[in-house]
Amino acid sequence: MDLNAAKQIRFVLTDIDDTVTTHGRLTADAYLALEQLATSGITVIAVTGRPAGWCDHIARMWPVFAVVGENGAFYMRYNRTERKMTTHQWATETHLQENRKKLDLLAVEILQAVPGAALASDQHYRLADLAIDFCEDVAALPETAVQQIVSLFNDVGAQVKVSSIHVNGWFGEYNKLSMTKTLFAREFGIHLESDNTQALFIGDSPNDEPMFEFFQCSVGVANIQTQLHRLTYQPKFFTPSEGGAGFVEMARHLLAARGVC
Repeated sequence: MDLNAAKQIRFVLTDIDDTVTTHGRLTADAYLALEQLATSGITVIAVTGRPAGWCDHIARMWPVFAVVGENGAFYMRYNRTERKMTTHQWATETHLQENRKKLDLLAVEILQAVPGAALASDQHYRLADLAIDFCEDVAALPETAVQQIVSLFNDVGAQVKVSSIHVNGWFGEYNKLSMTKTLFAREFGIHLESDNTQALFIGDSPNDEPMFEFFQCSVGVANIQTQLHRLTYQPKFFTPSEGGAGFVEMARHLLAARGVC
């Protein structure tokens, strides 16, 4: 990435699992990189498939401006001065309840049909989607099983995305990108369709594909190489290292462009 382009970046949008984390852990170096970006004047926003319960914690505890969660079902922003959490959801409470009933039925069907699959361990903390674990806390399933899970979501008209660890499905016309656009419009008065050159997205998996396609400065950490067969739109740039180490490399590049390190 050209240093002049890197110098223009004001916003870093980042996936979490296997992008900021490494093998399921948040390393000290990766967390420090988040802190350094924030203190250098770059606004950091997490954009993740993780559940509302996790996002509440991250919005409060991490050096981030806000968190887009459950693949775009909502965003959370914690005002540390006022000690107030703001949550903007795609669906109404009525729709959430209706969709949850359908997803609960679908969960039973998927677990019966796909041996070895399991509900994600964080499913209890989710508001809007269903997460099926295919390699996080279960023995890794073959690609055919992952595609079978995807097909079962598709059969009932659900949206479906594959991450590095889960197959996520939901009812509603949204994704990571649509809620990110909503966040920018509501919180900054910025319409990303007009210009997104001041924002960078970094991720690692197929559920990041709308972000890779949309943002001119899109980055994949090195482990995305294992997911390229699932992607039509690839990142524009790649880090040399995987996971959190790759995130640190990206952060150092931006900070160097600003003369910070």
